[in-house]
Amino acid sequence: MVLDPHNSFLAPILFSKNGSLAQQKERTFPKRKSLLLQQANSMEKSLFDFPIRKIIHLDMDAFYASVEQLDHPEWRGKPLVVGGNESRGVVAAASYEARKFGIHSAMSSALAAKKCANLIFAKPRFERYKEISSQIQEIFFEYTDLVEPLSLDEAFLDVSENKFDLDSAVLIATEIREKIKAKTGLNASAGISYNKFLAKIASDLNKPNGQAVILPEEAEAFLEKLPIGKFFGIGKVTAEKMRQVGIHCGKDLKEYSQQYLVKKFGKSGEQYFHIVRGIHLSPVQAHRERKSLSAENTFEKDLFLSHELEQQLELIYQELIRRLKKTGIQGRTLTLKIKYNDFSLQTRSKTLERFPDEVQIWQTAIELLHQDSLPKPVRLLGLGVSNFFEGEDSGGIAEQLPIPF
Repeated sequence: MVLDPHNSFLAPILFSKNGSLAQQKERTFPKRKSLLLQQANSMEKSLFDFPIRKIIHLDMDAFYASVEQLDHPEWRGKPLVVGGNESRGVVAAASYEARKFGIHSAMSSALAAKKCANLIFAKPRFERYKEISSQIQEIFFEYTDLVEPLSLDEAFLDVSENKFDLDSAVLIATEIREKIKAKTGLNASAGISYNKFLAKIASDLNKPNGQAVILPEEAEAFLEKLPIGKFFGIGKVTAEKMRQVGIHCGKDLKEYSQQYLVKKFGKSGEQYFHIVRGIHLSPVQAHRERKSLSAENTFEKDLFLSHELEQQLELIYQELIRRLKKTGIQGRTLTLKIKYNDFSLQTRSKTLERFPDEVQIWQTAIELLHQDSLPKPVRLLGLGVSNFFEGEDSGGIAEQLPIPF
């Protein structure tokens, strides 16, 4: 989107004579409300029946890979991935130089190596990533307490009311990105809009190291042209199902009734009906409730023998126990995750009548492992708990990290 310095939504920024950012007092335009009401005349409720917030989505650019290039100057400007090696594993992150070769996260490392002969493989350093993530979040909290982290490298911020009484969300996003660069040496991109759905989409528009705004009066027209695969919340499988019935962009999606979408796509159909009209009511959640806690590991070589799998499962179990003690969380449901060498995935779960102790967790994990014979070699095991009770000593929400071995 093109940023118009004279558009007053979110109190946009003006430039002073020396080029510095200056705040402009927010104005209102009666035409805007009239226009949106006309666009929504076929709906029971219009955009203005809901609160208009100022939401920023901050997203670090190729975070893991950028940290490695920051700490290793000799790798800067070169194709690099984090995770795996030339023959095993999965790419966790790819630098922008690597992406030019068609390499992306979740791709097998072996395939990535074939696409780029000079590809650099960096081992993940999650403690380092977490350290920098904490520095970035400190900057977020300088402006607002309404921060919803999605991962180590991205978060939503509600700056409708902020600690500096700034009217302009655009100015705030710019300042935050400048502070992140000055403090960490890393680039961030930002999306600004009146809800999380649109802010998330906007943050991808001018990547890397850019930002974009989707204004209320632009939202529906923008979404009508947006390919269905770029809608935040519509995954690859659902997008393909939509294409099969002729839904290729927002305009196509908008032609279907809510009743049809619910019938075709289940409960999510109601959400699709609203988001294509620019309506998304989910607030920024400063404290998100954890649904599960788990630990997992991808092996250097595929495993098939029982004693080898049990040895690896014990290491994963020990890490899970450490995390449970750290958070004070107890869960009645144990789930074993098994990924085979062909990347097919299987889960096995058991819910206990009472919250298990450490011995019961281990016994249940072994029981799930041997519940049925394993048809193929295993490349990954994971163990998790859900169906929570949080004790008085709970440390709250804990970061789920892969096991760094």
